[in-house]
Amino acid sequence: MAEASRAYDLSPSEIEGWVEDAKRGMENALRANPLDIREQYEKQLKDLQEAYGEAMLELRARKKLAALMEREDGN
Repeated sequence: MAEASRAYDLSPSEIEGWVEDAKRGMENALRANPLDIREQYEKQLKDLQEAYGEAMLELRARKKLAALMEREDGN
């Protein structure tokens, strides 16, 4: 640690903090069940697809409304 501290001009406490953060991250990754993570991603994907579909429907409705209003203004 002392060598890395000198080589990269970092304090030993900074390096120790990074090592502790890395350890906690690895421990959490090992605790996580890959199936749970997959389910979370699949739910997130489904939610995003639904939101996209709703946005597309709203966009189509707005375009139709604009076209109808344009036709009325033209008459």
